[in-house]
Amino acid sequence: MNLRRLTYLGIAVCIASVPVLAVPAQPRSVEYRSPVDLVLLKNDTWLVVANQTSNSVSLLETKSGKILDEILCGDHPSAIVACLDGQHILVSCAHSGQISLIQVEGGKLNEIHTIDVGFEPTGLTVAPNGKTAYVGLVATGEVAELDLVQAKVARKFSVGAWPRYLTVSPNGERLAVGCSGESKIVIVDLIQGEIAYSSKLSGGINIGHLQCSADGKYVYFPWMIYRSNPINRDNIRRGWVLGSRIGRVRLDKQEYREAITLDVPGMAVADPHGIVMDSSNKRLVVSAAGSHDLLVYRRDDLPWEGVGGPGDLIDPKLMQDRDLFQRIDLGGRPMGIAMARDGRTVYVANYLKDAIQVVNIEDRSILRDIPLGQRPRPSQVRHGEELFYDARRSLDQWYSCHTCHYNGGVNSKAMDTWNDGSALTMKTVLPLEHLDRTGPWTWHGWQEDLHDAMHKSFTTTMQGRPASPREADAILAYLKTDRSPPNPFREKDGSLNESAIRGQKVFAGTEANCISCHNGPHFTDGEIHDVGLGSEEDEYQGYNTPSLTGIYRKVRFLHDGRAGSLEEVLSDYHSPEEVSGTRAMTESELADLISYLKSL
Repeated sequence: MNLRRLTYLGIAVCIASVPVLAVPAQPRSVEYRSPVDLVLLKNDTWLVVANQTSNSVSLLETKSGKILDEILCGDHPSAIVACLDGQHILVSCAHSGQISLIQVEGGKLNEIHTIDVGFEPTGLTVAPNGKTAYVGLVATGEVAELDLVQAKVARKFSVGAWPRYLTVSPNGERLAVGCSGESKIVIVDLIQGEIAYSSKLSGGINIGHLQCSADGKYVYFPWMIYRSNPINRDNIRRGWVLGSRIGRVRLDKQEYREAITLDVPGMAVADPHGIVMDSSNKRLVVSAAGSHDLLVYRRDDLPWEGVGGPGDLIDPKLMQDRDLFQRIDLGGRPMGIAMARDGRTVYVANYLKDAIQVVNIEDRSILRDIPLGQRPRPSQVRHGEELFYDARRSLDQWYSCHTCHYNGGVNSKAMDTWNDGSALTMKTVLPLEHLDRTGPWTWHGWQEDLHDAMHKSFTTTMQGRPASPREADAILAYLKTDRSPPNPFREKDGSLNESAIRGQKVFAGTEANCISCHNGPHFTDGEIHDVGLGSEEDEYQGYNTPSLTGIYRKVRFLHDGRAGSLEEVLSDYHSPEEVSGTRAMTESELADLISYLKSL
């Protein structure tokens, strides 16, 4: 066990079976925590929080707001749940590929096991017995079942692309998984160990947390929808470009999903993320991370619509009854939420406020903010992060930079951003990692100035006010930070496996000849090429060579997303015989080349 403990005051003590370095006290005491998820324990007397940027877990006393303890966990904690006897918690650490099992006892946190699962573990849920857990592996499209008594992976299920969040039914027989990469909710029969059915979310992106109803009949979840219409002010305000929804899917049998629209005219809802219900299922509460608020609903009277619905804007019925729908402005970036046993107190992990907010949802008041540490001085990078996740920078706060560039990466759709000067020429969203080192920009490579690109994104794509020079510099400073996880398709020491080593030779060989365009440290030559995939509607001809770094994270390929897998790209649209006029690859060459590409 490699455990590093730090107290709220920053005093470090090492407890380890192998030597580790003591953590300096002062830097830790003024570091951003950036809480993303939280869980209540011990009859609501304790609150345990997962802090993403400090790679730590904090234990709070709810009554006093006092920080009792804080320990380091793995890299990039993303979700937290209670397990076993209620005195243990699980934390998914996406970038280190681990699940931490932590004991909570006597006001202290003690990590007792880590379970290596790999492949970017994110969402967590625990079966009713407390001894079995499930985690979504975003990089491979799988769910891993964990035996918590043995601290090991028991089995895996393939469910679909990007299973970020999930939940298990109250009887432990069904697992619901939100697969954002394929716009669907997947229901797994845990008794049979197979997918029972899935429910498609047409145009769906960025599925948030999932919550089962107490009777086990439905699973509820927030998500956003992309509508493929030209970006202009009228279409945005009608909800015809991007919009927010809450949906529900049956757990006991397959039926078409039902949903409600969240968006208020003139003050839309953006980036809905967390969801929770009270024990009586009277209240349904959702955090809207992009528009910075908490949405509170009376669940039983919501106007759910199935086929053909819901509408583009919020049902007027919700606007006329303050008990049916209420909205609480929290500021910052509210993410994970937890409901107290009293059914009226909600705890919110507010990432950008670096605090836990305690909210009374009945009288719509913020009771207090609990800071998780001494806040650092304001920085350019943190300011850029705030702007990146802020939907209020867009027209009527419909969407943020993050909405399309999910955490600085990509989403699952080809979209019309009007960035290339032509309408309805759909383009896949390009990732923003290594942005300053992979110019020129846009699919056609016409953009050679990042500040100009920033201006166009805010004023054309988002139809909002322009970023000031200071704001543009801040956003670029944030995007220049290293936010990418270590590649999970490499060996633990960072080396290539045998298949990828063979694939590297195919990549550089004269037959595939990928390296002629995809070269350099980020696998792009920064040049414009005509590879025969153009459209007469495009304003520009030819395409800028995209970087291949982190290509394993994509689910749509080529400029217009016409290919749904690397296999399809390399055996059809962008095969060696199509691009270079050479021979087709053998099955083994294709498999090895894909192994290499996933390792980049």
